[in-house]
Formats: sequence, C-alpha cells, structure tokens
Amino acid sequence: MITHPDKILFPDAGITKGELAAYYEGVAPLIVPHIKNRPVTMERFPAGIGHKGFIQKDVSKGFPSWLKRVTVPKKGGVVHYPLVTDTRSLLWIVNQNCITPHVWVSRVPKLQRPDICIFDLDPLQDDHEVLRAATLAVRDLLEELGLPSWVKTSGSKGFHIAVPIDPKTSARDVMRFAHGVATTLVKRDPEHLTLEFSKKDRKGRIYVDIGRNSPGATFAAAYAVRPKPDAPISAPCTWKEIESGKVHPQSFTLRTMARRIADAGDLWEDLPKKKRSLSRALSKLTQFSSL
Repeated sequence: MITHPDKILFPDAGITKGELAAYYEGVAPLIVPHIKNRPVTMERFPAGIGHKGFIQKDVSKGFPSWLKRVTVPKKGGVVHYPLVTDTRSLLWIVNQNCITPHVWVSRVPKLQRPDICIFDLDPLQDDHEVLRAATLAVRDLLEELGLPSWVKTSGSKGFHIAVPIDPKTSARDVMRFAHGVATTLVKRDPEHLTLEFSKKDRKGRIYVDIGRNSPGATFAAAYAVRPKPDAPISAPCTWKEIESGKVHPQSFTLRTMARRIADAGDLWEDLPKKKRSLSRALSKLTQFSSL
C-alpha cells in the first residue's frame, strides 16, 4: 500500500507519489530483472524535489520482514542494503519516497564479480552534437575490442553506456578495463573528453566517469525516474536513435514512457544474455597504450 499517494513530489509537473508508484508498478516487469539482487541505494525526497533529499543505503529498522537485504562490511561496521526482487519490494522503496534507485554493478551473492560495466558521460555544457559524437566514440571503441554495448539516457545531462560482463571477471579487472577504455578515448579526443574529476579542471570537456564500477559504487537503474522537473527517465534507447540525434538525455519522462515502452519494448532485454569475457579486450587495450 502506498501511503500519502496525493503528496506532490514534482511540483512543476504536479506529479504525485501515487503517480510515481503507478509508473514503477507499470515498468516493474522491465526494471526488476535489471536490478534484481543488486544492492540498492535509495535517493529519497520525503518533501518532494523542491526540497533537499538524501541518500540512504542502510535499512536497519522499519522494514517489513519479507524484504530481502544484504549485509556488506564497511569501515567500522556494516551496511544493510535493501534488495529489489519483485514488484512488492520495488514499491516498498518507492513508498519511502525513493525517486531514483541506484544500484551496484554486481549482484548477490557475487558482489565481488560485476556482471555489467558502466561508462557515464557527464558533460558540463549542453552541446548535443559533441555529446552524440562522444557517445558513439565509446560504442565504436568497444566494437574494436569485440564487445557489444547498450545505451540509455541518464535522465540528467549525459548518456550511460553498458557492457555486459562475464561475472567470472574480478572487480579489479573490470576497473582495469574501464580505465583502459576511458584513457584510450581521452587520448583519441583530448579536445572534448577528460578524466578530470574536478569540474574546474575539465575546461568544458565531457567527463568519462568510470567510477560507477568501483566496489560499492552505484549507477541510476535503467527505467529509473530522476529527481528533476518533468520526472525524466534513465531510459534505454537504440544506437540508431543516438546516431540520428533524435534522443537527448532527458527525452523520456514519467508521463511519456508508457507509449515509449509500447512502441519499443525493453531495449535492454537481450543485454544479460550477451555477457563477455574481458581478457581479449584487456590485451587489445594494452596494445593501444603501447602504440
């Protein structure tokens, strides 16, 4: 049961908590398989996005007995992360005024073995053509490495490119791979891309963020709502849509996704079936760096 369904969470659009819950219930058949058994960090806005929200990782009290959790060690203690395993658990986190579920790149019980690698392109400027070119450059390099990739809008400023990984690969090797890809991308286009974390050091360039692949780090789940006006969605899209420039980071919203899904279906449906070893890619990246 959703409490206070009439609470306004998105003031500009008039979107209520009940409408948010209805969206997540509707996309549950699509989103749950992508986030099932991944530790969830909840981005919560109890008073709506017009007020400051907060991040919650630990669920130690006030949760139902049926909710599955995973205990993860941290310095000086542990964190009890909630897990989404079905529609009921997804709606439970939504009822906590969680607008965006952020998830790990690995799943229980193999938290040290990622099954996906995420490249997060984070621009400082709204230059759609430069962003489009950078997004395609990531895809093209991954193709050079023999790896298929999938793309989704971030629902914010950029795009997320995902590579399904054989979960036998260690977290360390996934980070080596991600760093090698990012370094090669920046080497090829230093005018537009950077690995500088600090915004003041980016000088207008797009940050190739690979930190989503660090142990314990997270990324916005596919089909997740983002806490911005009009409730944009981090929505899977096609490479043809990126090539044509038809899709921008906030092209899809909570109120347009039903038609989008009816037209396109789950564009990430095949992603889990295409897991690849990174051994050859790592070898090729070593060759690139030695050129």
